[in-house]
Amino acid sequence: MSVELKVVTVEKPSSEINVIIGYTHFIKSAEDIYEALVTSMPGIKFGFAFCEASGDRLVRYEGTDDELVDYAIKNCLNIGAGHAFIVLLRNAYPINVLNALKNVQEITRIFVASANPLQVIIGETEQGRAILGVVDGLTPLGVEDEAKRKERKEFLRKIGYKL
Repeated sequence: MSVELKVVTVEKPSSEINVIIGYTHFIKSAEDIYEALVTSMPGIKFGFAFCEASGDRLVRYEGTDDELVDYAIKNCLNIGAGHAFIVLLRNAYPINVLNALKNVQEITRIFVASANPLQVIIGETEQGRAILGVVDGLTPLGVEDEAKRKERKEFLRKIGYKL
């Protein structure tokens, strides 16, 4: 038995689009994840898809934005790991929806939530594929100094995430 490693680059229509990738375990996930997202933030724009791991083995999908749904489907087909899911968010942030997603009974794991460039590390065997990990963004260039630390704190208060 052997494992072949592959790297799949997540595709999205622009750098502002946030992506959430994880695992879920049941066909009911499509509707439950849709409901969790639309009730978390009125007017949310998203595309969602997941890879069914048994039965018909289809990519199941939902969403409120046709372009993001298309990208979600394309990324799921490229990843091809059973029960893997992807959500693409427009004009919304993972911080707005992650707690709701964590409460969806079928979700077993969330690998990443980011607007950064993403690469999914896939292990492929004779049986199928699995997500082994995710490369999120780029390697750090150093450590923040006091000026950058102050800038970070001021930014969070400016956008309303801290008082």
